[in-house]
Amino acid sequence: MDATSRGRVRVERTAKRVRTYLGGRAVADTTRALLVWESPHYPAYYFPLEDVEQGVLKPTGETRHSPSRGDAAVHTLAPGGGEALVYDDSPLEAVRGHVRFDWDAMDAWFEEDEEVYVHARDPYTRIDILPSSRHVRVEVGGVTVADSRNARILFETGLRPRYYLPKTDVRLDLLEHTGTVTRCPYKGTAEYWSVNGHEDLAWSYRTPLPESERIAGLIAFYNEKLDIYVDGEPEDEPRG
Repeated sequence: MDATSRGRVRVERTAKRVRTYLGGRAVADTTRALLVWESPHYPAYYFPLEDVEQGVLKPTGETRHSPSRGDAAVHTLAPGGGEALVYDDSPLEAVRGHVRFDWDAMDAWFEEDEEVYVHARDPYTRIDILPSSRHVRVEVGGVTVADSRNARILFETGLRPRYYLPKTDVRLDLLEHTGTVTRCPYKGTAEYWSVNGHEDLAWSYRTPLPESERIAGLIAFYNEKLDIYVDGEPEDEPRG
């Protein structure tokens, strides 16, 4: 990837085909998308204006200022509303002539033919899911709610490890399904359980995305909100 930066903003070209849909059609389709790290946590997609369907962008006459990217012309989207920012004269040369769509204003996003959720995927984020025979025990309020030697440990770049345990090693009688749902661009859609009366302490991915299939149907617990012992020792990191 070619890369450039200004201040804390990093820009790279991605070789992937990127599309975004609105009103049932692909309103932007490019093999020349930029990944722009506006925040250090994950990038946003920027599309060349030539690869955006004509008539989709409606200028409002307003501008939005960024210390790193300069002034962007604010546009609304047709159909459906929503917002997009067009950078015609940015001090960051790489993004000139590009548009940034508001993620939530769009119906769907795709890298090649795989749908992407929540935000653009960071090519420098890696997920490793490893089987482990380490003894993992989970306590909530002094009650053991899970005890396993068949964990799969998920290591995700920049985040603490998560222990995914077989349901047969979990006290399912202490779990109550809630309506909470979250989405992850690397793992998919998670469902949640309250544990021994404490809301949303456990989650699971029934049908995770391909790179995370090894955690399908397993249950993980919020390390930060309860006590986890690994081989008889409490986790080193303090609970939040």
